[in-house]
Parts: sequence; C-alpha cells; structure tokens
Amino acid sequence: MKVTLRRIVVQLNQPTRDGDREIALLSNLPTAKANAVQIAALYQKRWRIERLFQVLEQCFRGEINTLAYPRAALFGFVMALICYNLLAVAQAAMRSVHGANKIEAGISPYYLADEVRRVYEGMMIAIPPVQWQPFAQLDLDSTVQLLQQLAAQMDLAKFRSHPRGDKKKVPKPKWQKDKPHVSTARLLSDSKSKKDKKAP
Repeated sequence: MKVTLRRIVVQLNQPTRDGDREIALLSNLPTAKANAVQIAALYQKRWRIERLFQVLEQCFRGEINTLAYPRAALFGFVMALICYNLLAVAQAAMRSVHGANKIEAGISPYYLADEVRRVYEGMMIAIPPVQWQPFAQLDLDSTVQLLQQLAAQMDLAKFRSHPRGDKKKVPKPKWQKDKPHVSTARLLSDSKSKKDKKAP
C-alpha cells in the first residue's frame, strides 16, 4: 500500500531540551485540507493530548499495570476515558464561572478526581435514588446553569495545584585536611570490635 506523506520542517526560535533547532513533522493530510502552518499549529497543541493521557494514568488509573486479559485492560481504559469526560465537563463549568486562566493554571485534576472518589460513595448512601431522578429530566441549558451554580460555590483553594519548583543546587562539600572522609562501614566495624573487646 502506497502512502503519500508531506514532510514539514518547523524552525524553532529556541532550541529544545536536546538542542534541536528544528522539528520535522510527517503528515498524510492533503494540502487542500490543511497547509503546513495549520499542521504546525496543531502540533503545538499536542501537549493537551499528552496531558490527557497523564491525567488518565495518574487520576483514573487508566493504564492497568498487569498481565490482565486484553478486554479487561481495554474496559479499564474506556472507563478512565468516561471519567475524564465527566471531569472535563466539571472543569468547563469551572472555567465559565472562574475564568479559564485561573482553572487551567491553578487547579489540579488529581485533586478534583480524588474529591469525587472520596465523596461519591458516601453521597450514594446518604442521598436516595429518588432524589437523583429530576436531574435526568434536565435539558442542556438547565444542566449548564446547575453546573455553573455548583462551580460558583466551590472552594478552589482545596484543589489548587502545587507545581514543583526548580531543584536547588546543593554545594559540594569542600575537602578539609583536618577532617578526612571516614566510611560509615568502617566506623560501625570499629565500634563493634571495641564492644567485643569490652565483653568478658
């Protein structure tokens, strides 16, 4: 089977971590559907897809790390995707109320997913099924309004992400003539031999 591909070279203003000054992309999209600039712009948004898979793995355990049946692994992955979609709906409601920048930069999907996991079981026990039935009758506009009302009452501080800062460089200890290095193993061995000598 013959496949026609285009090679698109993106020249970078700043080099990558590996020092590359350009990135080559391969595309099978016809020029009439997307030009090189459009494809390069889409490639820049790839982090969203990579972030999605990170959330699936970290928050919803979407990647089963076992030699299970393939269908079971696929089922687990699909359930993680469904949970991600529900989380995305909640985040969309939060963005519409609190602003996109505040939610995208400062709210952790892990803490949101953990809150749902911890609260869900108790909520299902405390609230009878009859109480949930009116929600099934809501139309799209009513559902959006309800989600925005709930998002407005959220305490965002509970879900704030804590990005890891830069590692601080630890200065190497300076060698001192009057304090030579002594191995811990040697100190322990000497201590043990002294105890053995003291014993009757």
